[in-house]
Amino acid sequence: MYESIAANKRKTIFMMVFFVALVSALGWLMAQSLGHPTLTPYILIGTAIYAFISYWAGSRAALAMNGAKPIEKKDNPRLWRIVENLAITEGLPMPKVYIIEDPAPNAFATGRDPKHASVAATTGILEMMTDSELEGVMAHELGHVKNYDIRVSMIAFALVAVIGIIADILLHMSFFSSNDDEDSGNNQLFFFLGIAAAILAPIVASMIQLAVSRRREYLADATGALATRYPEGLASALQKIGAYGRPMKRQNTSTAHLFFANPLKKGVIAALFSTHPPIEDRVQRLLKMTGKA
Repeated sequence: MYESIAANKRKTIFMMVFFVALVSALGWLMAQSLGHPTLTPYILIGTAIYAFISYWAGSRAALAMNGAKPIEKKDNPRLWRIVENLAITEGLPMPKVYIIEDPAPNAFATGRDPKHASVAATTGILEMMTDSELEGVMAHELGHVKNYDIRVSMIAFALVAVIGIIADILLHMSFFSSNDDEDSGNNQLFFFLGIAAAILAPIVASMIQLAVSRRREYLADATGALATRYPEGLASALQKIGAYGRPMKRQNTSTAHLFFANPLKKGVIAALFSTHPPIEDRVQRLLKMTGKA
């Protein structure tokens, strides 16, 4: 168990380093395309500032995009009490609690760190789950908070946004530069490199983001099961979602990786770019913790 957690953390660090390297490479290529290699540091500084702003405001945007409404204890004592008890058990500050008016059973956590964390649950999951199942789900979400997955998710979100912007600029620059100095071999080289980078970079970035998200789901499952000392509760919640789950009313691909279960409509493309590992696999891993699988 702990070896798997350590391995997931190492792999995630490697992926985030790759993210930064990809942004740096795109910044260098942009500077070369402009014919001013010395601009590379300034481009990287500019993208870093944009990424920081995206990271800082990301959690508020995620909550707003999914229609999450803040609640107090009196609004839903059951959910509040479960989150409060789990936060005490895990030694975490009490996060802000939100409810999303949506019949789809789901939940998510977001924020920069445990001191600025928020958890949200849909009305659908509150109606469908027993107390032990809901406790398993919220323990999973607080697992994301405890493991700083929420920070990793916000950083990944910001870097993907930066890569998309740089790729778009490169694509436009490549076409504009193709009209000037067409006899220059160097210009033609960067024209083709710019097009290739503009097409491939966002795809690579998205795949890396998905890989980070999938590994973090396994880690949060394990952390949540350890917190409740009852893996069956979380496994049962996953089985219910697998059997009766449905897509969210608000379809936001940019925040899909934050949710407990995939909130998007099913399909071949959706499966290929899924932010979540198969529910059956997650259930089997949890049951192995109990010796029942």
